[in-house]
Amino acid sequence: MPYLESLRVFVRVVELGSITSGGRDLRLTPAVASNRVKELESRLGVRLFNRTTRNLSPTEVGKVFYDHARKVIEALEDAEAVVAGFSDSPRGTIRVTAPLGVGRRIIAPLIPAFTAQYPDVDVRLRLSDRNVDLLEDGLDVAFVLGELKDSNLKLRKIADCDRVLVASPEYLAKAGTPRTPDDLLKGHNCLLLRFPRSPEYFWTLRTPKGARKIEATGRFDADDGDVLTQWALEGAGIANKVRFDVAQHLESGALVEVLPDTPPLPAAFGCLYPHRKFQDPKVRLFVDHMSSESRRRIST
Repeated sequence: MPYLESLRVFVRVVELGSITSGGRDLRLTPAVASNRVKELESRLGVRLFNRTTRNLSPTEVGKVFYDHARKVIEALEDAEAVVAGFSDSPRGTIRVTAPLGVGRRIIAPLIPAFTAQYPDVDVRLRLSDRNVDLLEDGLDVAFVLGELKDSNLKLRKIADCDRVLVASPEYLAKAGTPRTPDDLLKGHNCLLLRFPRSPEYFWTLRTPKGARKIEATGRFDADDGDVLTQWALEGAGIANKVRFDVAQHLESGALVEVLPDTPPLPAAFGCLYPHRKFQDPKVRLFVDHMSSESRRRIST
């Protein structure tokens, strides 16, 4: 068992890029995680990492060993999942990721009810608006908002979420209220969600002639959707948001819907997970629970 635990630590350190992050993911202190890696290197008689004061990267032999070690861990998880199917009480850890706004307002509030029903299951939630790689990051389930396609993963669509363009009354009083999609291109400051390696940015609006792409431009962008909402509230520009994310601000009048007759196309909301993970009862139960409850929460 200590050897298997050392393998787990090694795999997560490679995937997360540091001993501190790998250890934290497994609820271990940096000192314990470092000792596990050193014990593994001593047992194998090779150096698995190149270490500097700032960087940690696997050696060539470390890369080869990682590929095999990961298969060992996956095989063990698959075996545990099969055995778990004979138990009335699923157990273990589920690693989940979601976009920031969706995670805070939809996903996170639903998790306590699930863990109350299945007390032997731990859920570790990571929130980020950036694209993630489930397999590379060692995740079990990813909730996504937007384009839902990945040939290597299983997809469950949950709902289509209405999107709205919003701005504060103060911004519209100063910059004018757009009346047509073309008006967005006439000096308006569009607040953009962007991150490294994000694609060329468009807002796609529904018009009487069909979907129309608008090349949204603006002086501000961020990789956190909640920052865009805050900027909109402070009168900085126009944001493209899912309706449930800004519903309270629309109700209070702090934000106003812009171009309601030509709104953005809805955003698909769903979850992705590796095919092999769905044989694990805890993952299957979690996906079922979160899908039904989040659909109910979004529709209310």
